[in-house]
Order: sequence, then C-alpha cells, then structure tokens
Amino acid sequence: MDIQLPGHDGRLEAYQLSGTPIETRSFSRNFNRVVFSAAHVTADPFTANDPSGRAAIDWDTTMAFRRYLHGLGLGIAEAMDTAQRGMGLDWNGALELIRETKSEIPDALVFNGAGTDHLAARDARSLEDVGRAYAEQIEAIQSVNGRIILMASRALVQVAKSPNDYISVYRDALAQCDEPVILHWLGDMFDPALAGYWGSSDFAAQLETCLAVINQNVAKVDGIKISLLDKDKEIEMRRRLPGDVKMYTGDDFNYPELIEGDARGYSHALLGIFDPLAPAAAFAMSQLAAGDTAGFRATLDPTVPLARLIFRAPTQYYKTGVVFLAWLNGFQNHFIMLNGAQAMRSLSYFTEVFTLADQCGLLRDGDLAIRRMRQLLALYGA
Repeated sequence: MDIQLPGHDGRLEAYQLSGTPIETRSFSRNFNRVVFSAAHVTADPFTANDPSGRAAIDWDTTMAFRRYLHGLGLGIAEAMDTAQRGMGLDWNGALELIRETKSEIPDALVFNGAGTDHLAARDARSLEDVGRAYAEQIEAIQSVNGRIILMASRALVQVAKSPNDYISVYRDALAQCDEPVILHWLGDMFDPALAGYWGSSDFAAQLETCLAVINQNVAKVDGIKISLLDKDKEIEMRRRLPGDVKMYTGDDFNYPELIEGDARGYSHALLGIFDPLAPAAAFAMSQLAAGDTAGFRATLDPTVPLARLIFRAPTQYYKTGVVFLAWLNGFQNHFIMLNGAQAMRSLSYFTEVFTLADQCGLLRDGDLAIRRMRQLLALYGA
C-alpha cells in the first residue's frame, strides 16, 4: 500500500506503508502500576454552533472510545486538557461529559478533572473566589460519585501573592474531597496561563510548595501527576513523595523510562499520549506485568518519536495530533474538533504523524488510513 505524500519542500514523494499493527492485548488492573489515558472527545460536525461557541459533542462516538480504553484495561482521566478542557470544552460541557462517562461505563476506573475554569481568570478577585470555584466543581463531581483530579487553576495564578496562598487554597479544597485525589501540576508549555504556578518560576521553590501541600494533606492525596516534560524533575519529586502517594507521570516525552522506573521507584501513568498510543500502552503494560521489561521497552520506545512530534511546541495543540490519529484509525468519521482546533497544525505535521504512526504499528487499518490521508491531502490541494 502506498501513497504520495508532500515532503518538507512541498514535492510529492511515494511512501509505502511498512508497519505491522500492534497486537491488541489488555492488561490486568491488579498490576502495581496504575495507568490512565487522558481521553479526547469527538465533536459533532453537524452542529449549528460556531466553533467558538458552546461545545457540541458526538456522544455515541465519544463514549465508544472510552469503552475501548476500558476494554484494554486502561483507566480514564476524564474532562482533562486532552478533552480540550478550557480550550473548547467549558465546565458545563465537562460536567456533562463526566456524568455521561459515569452512566455509560459505571465499572470503569475513572478520575475526573475538577478545576476553576468557570471562573475566568480576569474575574477572580480573591482567594475566596478561587476557593468557591473549586468547591462548586468538587461538589458537582462528588454528587455523581466521581473521583477527582484536582486541576491547576488559571484564576489562582492571578490572585495568589505568595506560596502560602497556594497552600491555603489547596488545603481548603482538599478538605472538601470525600476520597483521596490526584493533584495535577501542569507546566506552562501546556498552558501558558499557568506560568509561575505554586508562587514561583523557580522549580526548586515550586517543588517545596507542592510538597508542602501534599505533606500537610497526605490523607487526601492519592498521587500527583506532573506534566513538565522533564524526567529529572519528575524523578527528583518522586523520590521525595510520602510513601503512599503515587507519582503519575505526565511526561509525554520520557514515559517508557519513567514507568519502568529504577531501583528507587517508578512512576504510574496519566498521559494524553496514551490516547493515541492506547493499544501500545496496554500491550506494553501486559509485558511489564509479566516481568518482560525488555519487551515493554521494545514496544514503547519506538513510539517516543511520534509522541515528541505530537507534543512539539506549541505543546497545547497536541490535541490536534491525538484526534487526527483517532480519525485515521476509524474511531470517528471526520476530522473536526471543538473550537476548530483541527486547523492548529501544518500539513507537514500531519504527514509526519501519519508516517511515524505507521512505522510503530499504530495504524490499525492501512487501507482506511491511506483513504483518509488522501482526503486530507485533497483539502490542501495535493
């Protein structure tokens, strides 16, 4: 099977598919690693809503993908940035998504994003405003018996004057949580509005504040996901966590090494890249659970160049690559995204995602992928 693809100079060149689709194998949740995929949503392409308006979701397709993830043994991190939270999906849409997932897959392992995004950062005037916003979302998610991922707050960045302000707001928010939560430290490469989180731009100072939050509320913290794309920072923090608090890697560049771990520990996973890499993630985790560390690395290591491409700067647009692969693989019938985000990457990006996905066995049906890639090329006049 071959296709004519434009190179970086715009000239068409023949490309022949060479990859073998990766084996589909689920893994047991009894393993000592907890693994979540942060799942995307499928937009309704026939809505009358403008792209900048209220999100319109294709619920059947969105839920079918979550059932697929659950069937592979993966947990679901719901209503997170992979679902375009705060970038096309507002809090009302997020809560509807959380409720739908709880109703459709009640036995799935699901944690749900609780934040303050219904409070615009420019409208926040005080720490109390931020606290009330967190409380509203926590209460709404817990009302449907949902577990919580406590997301970083753009509004808190605007009003906090010191690290102690972060400690105070998180203390109050965690006190309202019925069960231990996953904290989420999202770097500004994913969301520039979060620059200076924890009251500093210096990692050492940020780390001390975040650890203070955890140590002062350890009974309310299941773990922390950090998304800083820096393995050394994650390992440093992992080694300083209290014994029962998990490190969930959010490092979409270095996940094989971090999940494998070392003699002093390992990371669990809560990754956006485990949406398009779901079959590879499940297969690799089944190998690791069986004690086949070499096989685990042989499965996941070849996916890293694709992950680094999907998450390349500007990193916040990685969702475009995620949904592109969902379309190529037949999980949805169109390449339309909330907020028109399908337009946020270049043709050369899509071409390279296509070829790298093929080479690491992540195109499920080569004929379908080629047909859809040709449709995209036709839109560009190729």
